[in-house]
Amino acid sequence: MTDHDDTFFQEMQDVKPLQTQAKVALRKGDITLASQQARRLAAIDDSPKRDPNYLQTSNIKRIGPHDVVGFKRPGIQDGVFRKLRLGKYESEARLDLHRRTVEEARRQLFRFFQDCMEHDIRSVIVLPGKGERSEGDSAILKSYLVHWLEQIDDVQAYHTAQPQHGGAGVFYVLLRKSERKKQQARELYSKGRL
Repeated sequence: MTDHDDTFFQEMQDVKPLQTQAKVALRKGDITLASQQARRLAAIDDSPKRDPNYLQTSNIKRIGPHDVVGFKRPGIQDGVFRKLRLGKYESEARLDLHRRTVEEARRQLFRFFQDCMEHDIRSVIVLPGKGERSEGDSAILKSYLVHWLEQIDDVQAYHTAQPQHGGAGVFYVLLRKSERKKQQARELYSKGRL
């Protein structure tokens, strides 16, 4: 032993270890009561859970399988809409809704546009198909898609695709610019103006 060890042991000789219990005392009554209260509150809270997907599945106007349709929000320039209508924008993403039920298509479309906005995607193609092979009523998904696209605020314009891109069973869709892209455009075009 060294002098340092001796000094340490002399200083520590009056120190006593802390008294600890090997187990934590749980009071079962408290846990049971809290659990019962939580179950009661959950049973009382029967408020319907709100679906974030606001796309409606009722009151839609039916369109034919070969109908050519288009839409643009106020403020969209005619040149931008013409370029969209002619298929001049490069498609950055696509969603194929062939052989989907209305509910599947509703969920997929809603999620697809959320993803596009998160990733700054502006020009997309959506394929509902014409519905010609459907038994009974044709162009169901196409009709719903037209209805939904106008409900989505991020959709600035859409139009039936040109024949070389699929024609009446395909839609070109132009989405709103994200705030990040707007800021980048401001910075790019404001350089040199100062």
